[in-house]
Amino acid sequence: MSWSGKRIFVIPDTQVRPGVPTDHFDWIGAMIREYEPEYLVHIGDHWDMPSLSSYAGELEREGQRYVADIEAGNAALERLHKAMGGFKPKRKIILRGNHEQRIERAVADNPKLKGALSYDHFNDRALGWEVVDYNGAQPGIIDIEGVKFAHYFANPNNGAAIGGTAQNRLLKIGEPFVMGHVQGLDTGHRQFATGRIIRGIVAGSCYLHDESYKGNANAHWRGVIVLNGVRNGEFGLMDIPLTDICPKFEGTSLTRFLQRKRRNAKQRYSLARAA
Repeated sequence: MSWSGKRIFVIPDTQVRPGVPTDHFDWIGAMIREYEPEYLVHIGDHWDMPSLSSYAGELEREGQRYVADIEAGNAALERLHKAMGGFKPKRKIILRGNHEQRIERAVADNPKLKGALSYDHFNDRALGWEVVDYNGAQPGIIDIEGVKFAHYFANPNNGAAIGGTAQNRLLKIGEPFVMGHVQGLDTGHRQFATGRIIRGIVAGSCYLHDESYKGNANAHWRGVIVLNGVRNGEFGLMDIPLTDICPKFEGTSLTRFLQRKRRNAKQRYSLARAA
C-alpha cells in the first residue's frame, strides 16, 4: 500500500536493565528495515537505570550497578542498530525519559558526582540519534510533521504529568501527540467541523519482561506503533504488539519463544504464560 505523507516508526519505552531479554530489538530492527520510515522515534525510558531509582549514597556504593545499567541499554541499542542493517531513516530521534533523567537528579543531589554520572555514557549520539533532552524539570517536546512527541506532557501550572485517558490528554494538550511513560496503549481523537481529525496516542511499553511493581497488571499491551501518511498533524495509525511481531521473525508464538529461550520463563514473564 502506498501512502501520501511521511511514515513515522515509534518505539515506546523499552526500559532496558541488566538481565532482561532484548530479543525484540532484532525483530524491531528488521521491521524498520522493511517499513522504511522517514522518521524513527524512540519515545524514551530506554535506559531503565534502577541503580538510581532511589539514589542516596556514594558512587563507590552504586558504581558497579550504574555501569551495568549503562552497558545493558547500550548493548540493546547497538542490537537494534545492527538489525536495521544498512537502512538509515531520514532522522532517528530519541527522547530522554524520566528514567534517564535520574542521572540529572542524582548529580543535583550530590554535585561531586558530576562527570562520574553522565548522559555521555549513553551510546545514542554515537549511533546517530538526535537527542531530545529535558527542558528543565520537564521532558522535551519535538514536532515532526505537525505531531508533537514527548516522553510525557506536563501541566504548565504545576509541572506534573498530565494524566487521565488519551482523550483527556488530547483536550489539554490541544494538538496531535504521541507520548510514552504509561504502560499499555490508549488512543483518543477529536473531529472538528472542518473535518480535520487530531489524534492522541499514549504508548509506553515495548519490552518482554515484567515490571515487578505491577503484579497481575503485567498483561498490558507491549509493542510498536507506526504512523502512516503523516501530513500536517494527521495520520493513520497501526499498532503492532510484540505477540504479532515474534511469529513473523521466529516462526513461533511469543509464549513458546520465551519458554524455549529463557529459563523459568513461565515464572518470570507474563508473556510466557499467555494463552
